[in-house]
Amino acid sequence: MMRRRSLLAPVALALVGPPAARPARAQSSGHAPWPQRPIRVTIAFPPGGPTDLVARVLGEHMARTLGQPLVVENRPGANGNIGAEQVARAEPDGHSVLYNTSSIVLSTALYDKPGFALSDFAPVVLTASVPLVLAVNPALPAEDLAGFVALLRASPGRFAYGSSGNGNVTHLANFRILRAAGLQATHVPYRGSAPALTDAAGGQVQFVTDTLNSALPLIRDGRLRALAVTSPRRVPLLPEVPTLAEAGMPGLESGAWQGLLVPARTPAPVVARLNEAANLALADATVRERLAIQGAEILGGTPEAYGAWIREESARWGQVIAESGVKLD
Repeated sequence: MMRRRSLLAPVALALVGPPAARPARAQSSGHAPWPQRPIRVTIAFPPGGPTDLVARVLGEHMARTLGQPLVVENRPGANGNIGAEQVARAEPDGHSVLYNTSSIVLSTALYDKPGFALSDFAPVVLTASVPLVLAVNPALPAEDLAGFVALLRASPGRFAYGSSGNGNVTHLANFRILRAAGLQATHVPYRGSAPALTDAAGGQVQFVTDTLNSALPLIRDGRLRALAVTSPRRVPLLPEVPTLAEAGMPGLESGAWQGLLVPARTPAPVVARLNEAANLALADATVRERLAIQGAEILGGTPEAYGAWIREESARWGQVIAESGVKLD
């Protein structure tokens, strides 16, 4: 996880002078001033979800820096493929941006024809990561991870877990946990986090590993019991809950990370200006407070660092998907 920490350093470099002192438009030889009109930000997931919430917080601040509104358009479907394909095919002039999640690297391994390739995009910035939390129905007689492992080991295949869908990070995180401990359980895919969490709280499935900001209300209400978080350190919103490593399962750190991409061949000065605006937003105290409430770990950095991150994550999750045997049409 040290590589994740190294992505934070460039945030400070973006803070040379206050936003008001920076030009509102990017311009280079042969290119018209930018932005010339509102910037469309496509979110490939439904409104009100964890990705949507973070993107809108950042978009509000970035709009002030760039001098044009960032208009959010939700295009959910096919694990994020519909929205991603729309931006991949858009004019590369900086007025079409994809607020993406880790699903973009999962899709290229899960689908034979996802509708896009990673090479169709230019990276802008890695914005944030939301840790996952392993949570069980309170009726399950498991007070901690050790008890959970013992329970499932004693009854192979008896228990079921929910996820946001086949091949989703919430599915694959569970797959890694079960495989690492040599456990068997039935996977029940849902169309999103909300129904999976609702059924876990209702006992239709016995456990989930979902994003912290999605699961937190049910955990606080006592409708789910948190056993471990997937982050490398404990999270401030659940300080009493250990990490997987602390609970005896090291090497399984993961999160639902997010970032900004634009169509390939978008002019470099436009990418640089978007990156600067995003890093300024991520460094803003109010933005950081609003994201912290949602359990998001604030990142940031350069386009080059984000490109390297995507390549590393694509290789890592591609291997996990190959081992899981999951394939989608």
